[in-house]
Amino acid sequence: MIQPLTSTPIGLLTNKVVFITGASRGIGEAAARLFAREGAAVVLAARGREALNRIVSDIRAEGGVADAVTLDLADRASILAAVDRVDELHGRLDGAFNNGAIAPKQIGLLDTVTEEDIDEQFAVNFRSHWTAMNAEAALMRRGSGGAIVNTSSIGSRRANPVLPAYGAMKRALNSITETAAVSWAGAGIRVNGITPGATTTQMMVTFEAEVPGIVDQITASIPLGRLAEPHQIAEVAAWLLSDRASYVTGAIVPVDGGAGA
Repeated sequence: MIQPLTSTPIGLLTNKVVFITGASRGIGEAAARLFAREGAAVVLAARGREALNRIVSDIRAEGGVADAVTLDLADRASILAAVDRVDELHGRLDGAFNNGAIAPKQIGLLDTVTEEDIDEQFAVNFRSHWTAMNAEAALMRRGSGGAIVNTSSIGSRRANPVLPAYGAMKRALNSITETAAVSWAGAGIRVNGITPGATTTQMMVTFEAEVPGIVDQITASIPLGRLAEPHQIAEVAAWLLSDRASYVTGAIVPVDGGAGA
């Protein structure tokens, strides 16, 4: 269940068209609702069409502008089609929040990870971002530029013994985020990443089911003493996508309650 937003809208994303992947639940759902409240026309993308339609209906009922498109991040053609749909709907793209990801099928040490899991992690948690960023940047170049934010993970910043493939792909994502920022700065496109710590999403529920007690263990390691709510992560993405962050690019921003300090 997404926790209610507590911030007061200030028009942070007024008149911007923003594309969001992984928008059917968790951080992506929170972002869709927040960005719309901050004035953006949002295009939500994920595999779960029923969930997307529910969120779109809620946003429209509140007077926001929202549309949905189904998306399979493992399928390059599906990603390109989703970005094309943004073009069809709005004729431009001002911001993109590449948040979609897949959790590992197994939790275990490096030598226990299957080739299938590595391939899936590569396809969804790394290659999809590469494909999406290039398509998004091409659409942004037709206008006056834009901003891209990629969701990485605190697990990308250090050794990740129990999620080695996941951590590796997220660290690679940090690298292409920084490279894209340098490569596209001249086109007026800012690219940043966020590295959320433990957040109350389905992935954390699954993690707890497989490793009982892990949530309490993680919570004890967080200086702020609690897991993040999805909307708290979305708030940082909203700022990075806004004009308030106009001189921020190439940053990988921790959003982890101090856990990585």
